[in-house]
Amino acid sequence: MQASPLSGPALLQRFQALDCFLRNHQHLWRPKPFTQRQLPWESQHPELSAWLRSRSLAEAEAAHNHPELLAAPAPFSAIAAQAVALGAVGALPGTQRPAPNPRLSVGVPGRKWQQIAAFADCLQFQQPPQHWLDWCAGKGHLGRLLAQDGSALSCLEYDPALVAAGQQLSLRAGLTAEHHLQDVFASGAASYLRAEHTPVALHACGDLHVRLLQLASSAGCQQLAVAPCCYNRISADSYQPLSTAAQASALQLSKEDLGLPLSETVTAGARVRRQRDSSMARRLAFDQLQRELSGLDQYLPTPSLPAAWLDKSFTDYCRDLAALKGLPEPAARDWAALEALGWQRLAQVRNLELIRGLFRRPLELWLLLDRALYLQAQDYHVSLGTFCPPQLSPRNLLLLAERK
Repeated sequence: MQASPLSGPALLQRFQALDCFLRNHQHLWRPKPFTQRQLPWESQHPELSAWLRSRSLAEAEAAHNHPELLAAPAPFSAIAAQAVALGAVGALPGTQRPAPNPRLSVGVPGRKWQQIAAFADCLQFQQPPQHWLDWCAGKGHLGRLLAQDGSALSCLEYDPALVAAGQQLSLRAGLTAEHHLQDVFASGAASYLRAEHTPVALHACGDLHVRLLQLASSAGCQQLAVAPCCYNRISADSYQPLSTAAQASALQLSKEDLGLPLSETVTAGARVRRQRDSSMARRLAFDQLQRELSGLDQYLPTPSLPAAWLDKSFTDYCRDLAALKGLPEPAARDWAALEALGWQRLAQVRNLELIRGLFRRPLELWLLLDRALYLQAQDYHVSLGTFCPPQLSPRNLLLLAERK
């Protein structure tokens, strides 16, 4: 049966079911195989552990985007079925907008333009918007597409170069648009939001979209549409729930936890994936080495390294990273064997991560429902659904809110 968008009492019902599911299984999705050589759940489920650890890196990659389809030993399949059911949410109804001026998409990467168009197609409100407000607008591509119908447009952006470029593009398109240089966290941001505005935000990160929800509801905006992204981009050390239901939950989320929904990769090219794999395999090999050098059997965080580090020989990479972390210089050894161990560990890590992958969508939906319930409490009618297929963007959930 086709899933439907969520609205009304279904928002709280689904939130409570997800909250229970995530709390009951946090021993499976919280521990990170990359930093822990042995995960706490492996002793409880030895058959599943052994099965996952025996698989290749290629097998892990093939299952990465759809771990729920994996025929793994118990309790994997039962948890996967629950995750799929609780993470299911239908597509928002779309509308066929007039064909946009072809010039609007000039200079916009194809995938980004498709996301913008799909987002715009789902913006159906009871009352036609009079004044669009493009939040964290960049050059204002989304706002310009929406303002084609003759409605007014304001764009808020904190990068002066993007503001200037956006203003030029709007003039060239013959649109009445105001591009404002504004840090949305500054106190002055509230003055740009008025009841007659319809704020929109496509893939605004963490605190940026939360700030919009708070200011828009406070200003009494009649409508708004937000597709969140990067839930871990927050200034606080841990997640600050918005709704009464989430505040009452025993589920406490760290910044690291908030990164789980973002661990799905659907857009990386082959070269980027090779670089990523080489970097991670080397880090895992170094992890083995640093435990020996430090005498401590625990993970040692290492900084993000320039891509040029991958051009170093593996031996130099390890020696230079040991020096960078203040560790003793490693003695001569079988460097090829250590490097091979890094690749072996990477295969195990990726396969063990498949069980965490089952919880990506449930956790993301929990976060979206927290936002939806917050808006519902501010007297909005809220719909939550998808606006594009996951192949176009894994961050494809959209919150539509309209004052009752």
